[in-house]
Amino acid sequence: MSFTNNLKKSLGFDDEFSDLKPVNRGNAFNDNNYDVPSYGLNISSEFDDDYLEDFTISPEQPFYEIVLMKPKSMDDMDYVFDQIVQEGNPVVLDLIFLQKKGINEYRQAAERLKILRDQYNAQAILLSQSTDKNLILLTPSRVKISKKD
Repeated sequence: MSFTNNLKKSLGFDDEFSDLKPVNRGNAFNDNNYDVPSYGLNISSEFDDDYLEDFTISPEQPFYEIVLMKPKSMDDMDYVFDQIVQEGNPVVLDLIFLQKKGINEYRQAAERLKILRDQYNAQAILLSQSTDKNLILLTPSRVKISKKD
């Protein structure tokens, strides 16, 4: 007798589990694939069937598409406006082209950003400002930005 058999016999399990036989149920949830006797317990087979059904897990909110953009005209700013208002996607802008192009277009872009903040509750955060970059993060009202110190 092996150690395992001696242990089972000393604990009184030798007779109860001697009738265990490997079975092939085709069930991915039954890892040991053994037919365990129920010993008078009423176990429903519906439990196994519930796990075999196909199901889908969907997130509470869809994934966001983050748009990275360097607008070169006011038409590009219209696209940014649509992304924030209609699509609900965050946008990272580099306004350096509009700033270098002229003060009028840069002011118009700033006015559009102000409208987004005031009328549509978008958040605008300056990420970086230097001679070669003017990065702004714009998010729609449903995307919250938290500042961690």
